[in-house]
Amino acid sequence: MQTSPDHSWGFSLDGISWLYYFSMTFLRAVLAIVLVCMLSAGYFLYGKWQALSEPRGLRQQVVTIAIPRGATFEDTLALLSREGIISDILSLRVYLKLTNSAPIVQAGSYQFNSPITPLGAIEVLRGGAHSDKITILEGWNRFDIARAMRAVPALKLRTDTEALPLLNDISLISDIDPLARNLEGYLYPDTYFIVERMTPKEVVKGMVTRFRKVWKEHLADQAYQRKASIHEVVTVASLIETEAKLEAERPRVASVVYNRLSKGMPLGIDSTIVYASKIDGKWRNNGKVYQSDIDRRSPYNTRIFKGLPPGPVGSPGLSSLKAALNPESTTYLYYVRNPYQDNGAHNFYSSAAEFENGVAMLRNWEKKQANAPASTPSPAVTSSPAPTSSASAPIAVPAPGGLLRPAQPAYVRDPLGVSSQSHPAATKPKPATPTKPVNKPAAQAAKPSPRPTRVAQSQKRRNSQVQKKSTKTSSASTRRRRR
Repeated sequence: MQTSPDHSWGFSLDGISWLYYFSMTFLRAVLAIVLVCMLSAGYFLYGKWQALSEPRGLRQQVVTIAIPRGATFEDTLALLSREGIISDILSLRVYLKLTNSAPIVQAGSYQFNSPITPLGAIEVLRGGAHSDKITILEGWNRFDIARAMRAVPALKLRTDTEALPLLNDISLISDIDPLARNLEGYLYPDTYFIVERMTPKEVVKGMVTRFRKVWKEHLADQAYQRKASIHEVVTVASLIETEAKLEAERPRVASVVYNRLSKGMPLGIDSTIVYASKIDGKWRNNGKVYQSDIDRRSPYNTRIFKGLPPGPVGSPGLSSLKAALNPESTTYLYYVRNPYQDNGAHNFYSSAAEFENGVAMLRNWEKKQANAPASTPSPAVTSSPAPTSSASAPIAVPAPGGLLRPAQPAYVRDPLGVSSQSHPAATKPKPATPTKPVNKPAAQAAKPSPRPTRVAQSQKRRNSQVQKKSTKTSSASTRRRRR
């Protein structure tokens, strides 16, 4: 029986189905089209990438662009396009989106050097604005800050004192310190950038805002738990800042402060004397404390008046603020510069006798250094970072007349709960009994026989009277024997 061919799927040509042939041909065509599209897209993207990496000449050798405050990244791209720095915003935007590398733009001035690529322009934005800046060092007071602001051209201040009224604007801190007389102590030490058209008032506000942020993040909870007044904490911290160069010593210096508070001992920190002279416009700014400075009748003069000064005398850093809230537990009452360490370290003492021994050691070292050859290096003890060295003088400073006076911490109500006398600003301060210099003037020291003291003179008179009485008794006995 003969079978007929199957014609259900068309006819066959040499055993190959026309439908299969057509399908394969169509598939090849589609693949070819896709390949061409991919090659075209790749070539297009490669061209765009090349454009992003191709240097572009600018209208000037250096083009300066000012990015205003509040401008977004899209605003910045549009500004760069208008200035001819970027030609294809879309390609750059797609690239940054795919790579997730869009920079955070800061307000300020940016400099673009010709020629520059679009990606190079993005790197300039990522590098930050070229703006004026002001750096406030730890321990600086408002007079120092006013001078630093004067040195910033963008602020356009004409004198060193023109910014002082802004630094006295207590409305910026009246909610946290109603006792403040000015912004002293609340101008946080840091570096501040001056963007275009920023005013001196905005700079000062930025310093206070920085202090508020640091206080809230690191200190507010401790101060609340210990019922500490921010006014007294900042004031004590400003004194610690001027006394201790080493961060590790600041809690120990704080312990000396509070130990003397509890004993009612008066202050003697030279930075308060310098501050009092600056307020009165009498500071000579030569690094020396004169007798007229020591005798100045000012509540800031802690050698005359007991208690803390009416407010801070400088800008304390975070470590000094922490030390004011977390003093070490010690019995120390004195400290003197350690002459055998060149890092500003101190020796601490609990008694006056120990302190005098420390002073003698320092005197002996100074004498040896004075007699040593010029080639012998001596330890260089630097003060806390401040414009004037005397504002941060070591705890033991030679006073006029040769007496080494210990800087004695203030006597105030202890922020940690130790009760004491009232603030000198609230009540009339009592002057502390001045200490007379121990060393005599050179003219008197050169005399071969020094004048006897009153005690020696009294003893000599008593010995003379006893000798006369003994002579009279002996004479009377002799006369009786003769009879």
